Amino acid sequence: MASTVLAIERELAELRDASTAEGQAPNQRTSVMTHVAWVPSGWEEAAERTLAGLAEQHPSRTIMLFPRPEDDDALDLDASVQFFAAGARTSCAEVIRVRLCGDRSRHPSSVVVPLLVADLPVFCRWRGQPKFDDVFDELVEVVDRLIVDSTEWPSDTLSQGYGELAKRFDRTAVSDIAWERTERWRRELALAWPFEGREISVKATRAQAVLLAGWLSSRLGHDVNLEHEPADVLTSVYVDGKAIDAPPGERPPQSELLSSQLDRFTRDRVYEAAVLAACK
Repeated sequence: MASTVLAIERELAELRDASTAEGQAPNQRTSVMTHVAWVPSGWEEAAERTLAGLAEQHPSRTIMLFPRPEDDDALDLDASVQFFAAGARTSCAEVIRVRLCGDRSRHPSSVVVPLLVADLPVFCRWRGQPKFDDVFDELVEVVDRLIVDSTEWPSDTLSQGYGELAKRFDRTAVSDIAWERTERWRRELALAWPFEGREISVKATRAQAVLLAGWLSSRLGHDVNLEHEPADVLTSVYVDGKAIDAPPGERPPQSELLSSQLDRFTRDRVYEAAVLAACK
């Protein structure tokens, strides 16, 4: 493993050159962004699985940060390159895995900033619920879009978490995969309007239910009472006691939901309004 940014850049260059020497078609680094992933203990497998589904859709320099504050102070970097056929050439994307141990875990930007690809947007996927502390804010300052999944947050901290997230809306664009999972149902709700919308009953994760209620409240301009039945996926929605038709088609996979967020560069004002209503 490398222990400096210069060493990791050298290792990546050697990996790209080695592929050509082994007889592959000439390759070029094809990065459309820098994708940063904050991966606390327990999220490693999920993060790697999502990355595998993303690489060809969004070739990028991916920096995976594994904070381990309980370990002895150290910095370990490991590089790999993935190759994809692109006509007569082969394009490549880079993955840098960074283990931030001890005090290193409290200052991630000192590692991330030197590894960013110049003049490309920076996205950060934060696994689990942030602590909304100095470490979190340090990364918020260097990214163009923050991507969370509030389904990964404990149900009893959702309101507080949404309140903390809302404080960062003016500092970076924010996406929430839990919100994206409600998109097909929001479309069906819009088609079912007009209705008074005083009560919504949702069978889903707590985050999805709260966001749907917040969205409906922000759109209608009045409070909406929420009845929530826990479920792993969004299964049914009733408004004022009337069932809303289930959306057609299959639910998109996790990597596709994240992929759609990597194509967006501006703030989602509708989502922001839903969050503000949800944390009242």
